[in-house]
Amino acid sequence: MTTSSSSTLLRQAEETASSEATASDFQGSQAISSLTSGIKTIFSSEDIAKILPHRYPFLLVDKVVEYEAGKRAVGIKSVTLNEPHFTGHFPDRPIMPGVLQVEALAQLAGIVCLQMEGAEPGAVFFFAGVDGVKWKKPVVPGDTLVMEVEIKMWRAKMGIAKATGKAYVDGELAVEVQGMTFALAK
Repeated sequence: MTTSSSSTLLRQAEETASSEATASDFQGSQAISSLTSGIKTIFSSEDIAKILPHRYPFLLVDKVVEYEAGKRAVGIKSVTLNEPHFTGHFPDRPIMPGVLQVEALAQLAGIVCLQMEGAEPGAVFFFAGVDGVKWKKPVVPGDTLVMEVEIKMWRAKMGIAKATGKAYVDGELAVEVQGMTFALAK
C-alpha cells in the first residue's frame, strides 16, 4: 500500500467517523421541541392584547411564561426577520434596535402594572424614564429574547411605578436595565 492510498483511506475513515458522530448527535424536532415542554404560557398573545394597548408592529411581548401578581414576570419575544425595523437596522446585518429591547422590557412591566390595584382596565402607562441600560450582546432575527422584569415600587395614588429588567438570548445576558419609571395616564 502506498503512502498516498493509506492517507486517502485514513481521511475516508475520519470522514465516516465524523459523519457518524454528527448523525448520532441529531435529535430531531420532537426532542428539540420537548426542551420547552415544561414551560407553560400564563398569558398568550391574545391575553396580552387585552392588557396592553400596543399592536403590531409595536407589540413586543409574545407571551408571558412566569408571573407573580404585582411583583414580576418573565416574557418571551420571538425575534423574526420580517419585523419592519430590520429593513433599515441594518440591511446587511440585521440587529434588533436596543431601544426596542428596552421597550419590550417596559411592555412586560406594563403587563404586571396594569393588573395592579389602582390601574383601571384599559389604562395606559407612559414611559417616564430609564436608567442604567447596558447592552451585552446583539439580538438578531431567529433569537428568542427571554425577558424578566421586577416591580420595585408602585404608588397607586400617584400612578407611578418603578421596575428593573433584564433579557437573555440562549442563556446569555443581552440587555440589562437598572431602572424604568412609568406614569399611569390620568
